[in-house]
Amino acid sequence: MRPLEVLVILLIGAVLAAPWLPWTAVRRALRPLPLLLLLAAIAQILIEGARWQMAPAYALVLAVILLPLAAGEGRGDRSPGALALGAAALVLAVVLPLAFPVFDLPRPDGPYGIGTVTYDWTDPNRRELFTAAPGDHRELMVQVWYPAAPNPRAARAPYIADGMALAPLARLLHMPGFVFQHLKYVRTNAMPGAPMARGGRFPLLIFSHGRGGFRQHNSLEIESLVSHGYVVAAMDHTYAGAGVDFPDGRRIAMAEGMKVRGVLNRYLPYLAQDVSFTLDRLTAMDRSDSQGVLTGRLDLDHVGMFGLSMGGAITAEACLRDPRLRACLPMDVFMPPDVVRSGLAQPTLWISRDAATMALEGWARQDIDETQTTMRTAYAAARGDAYLVLIPGMFHQNLSDFPYLVVSPIDRWIGLDGPIDARRVHQIETRYSLAFFDRYLRGLGSPLLDAPSPQFPEVQFQRRTGAVETR
Repeated sequence: MRPLEVLVILLIGAVLAAPWLPWTAVRRALRPLPLLLLLAAIAQILIEGARWQMAPAYALVLAVILLPLAAGEGRGDRSPGALALGAAALVLAVVLPLAFPVFDLPRPDGPYGIGTVTYDWTDPNRRELFTAAPGDHRELMVQVWYPAAPNPRAARAPYIADGMALAPLARLLHMPGFVFQHLKYVRTNAMPGAPMARGGRFPLLIFSHGRGGFRQHNSLEIESLVSHGYVVAAMDHTYAGAGVDFPDGRRIAMAEGMKVRGVLNRYLPYLAQDVSFTLDRLTAMDRSDSQGVLTGRLDLDHVGMFGLSMGGAITAEACLRDPRLRACLPMDVFMPPDVVRSGLAQPTLWISRDAATMALEGWARQDIDETQTTMRTAYAAARGDAYLVLIPGMFHQNLSDFPYLVVSPIDRWIGLDGPIDARRVHQIETRYSLAFFDRYLRGLGSPLLDAPSPQFPEVQFQRRTGAVETR
């Protein structure tokens, strides 16, 4: 909870407790508390910002102002009913802000600070597949994170500008549409428009989000990679994401067709073109960036891609189609049919889990079999170096930021968090991702990819280099 939220809750508790104190003089001295509480609540709303999780607290503030709870010595103030009602409301006022916190993203451990810029790009050569209008061309919001000089005093970018854009995603998770509205208060480690770090060119990575997701939902992994010297670009796949906000005020929600899991393969080639288009535009930005940040700073000979869920399938599809992508990292998803048939030429690392964990999470048997079979077949068919990193006990959303958005035990109740600790999954994910891209985009030694690691004994590790497989 934020500092003024804590103050409001403490003052509410003091006001509710005052009538029950046995000392008349103390009760009399505490009579100004409701006014102090009102001032604290106003300050909290004006300075920190109101959020729905504080609604029970705001209701209690109004109650103690409008009802004579603090001043009364009467029987009603000390009745068991008043005690029970006040206690229940206070518990709710504490639990909701704690369960859906306004948090700061943990600081990554690399030497670089993080800058970020966002672009609105339209592909004039590609018609929009999800609308019927003949003049409607494919339009994407693309956010780029890049190494910058550390600056502890610089303003930080919000996690997402308007959490209501995620209403379709919240409903997919069986929660109210407004549940993520408070994420506009969450601050990342990224500094908007900061100058790029000194030095030469930096390798480029492209990230693809999940079905119904959004470009920032793997910010923990993205910021970790950027802090170690990578530029990362993430696009919102318009009509396949939760909600995409454009600068002119338009908000484009997820298309109805994308809500049907069985038709996803039909759209993958089209969504993979988002990746090639983004790479084309970044190549142009390297020649001349309208925002003056990326010009001459992208190592376009060393480009990789990673993605989660649908984004992992898009990653594999894009790597199959675009040879500019030199390293491929799909996470926890089935592989497209053409990838299974042809195999990927690029070095590829899959991060996923075992079938038993998928069943524990509640996945349908058909989806489990499809994911496990196509992933392992693509691994066996890979024409370049291939790695399997399986994390038993990890649930699907553990590979994203979602376990940080909703704290335990709520995250477990709604199926976001598996038996393994979410922070441990994040550590495994970031370490293996960094080792993989360091090896194949920078030519650095990465012992983590040579054999099962005693540092991560829970990981089931396999690799194929040429015709040799190691377990």
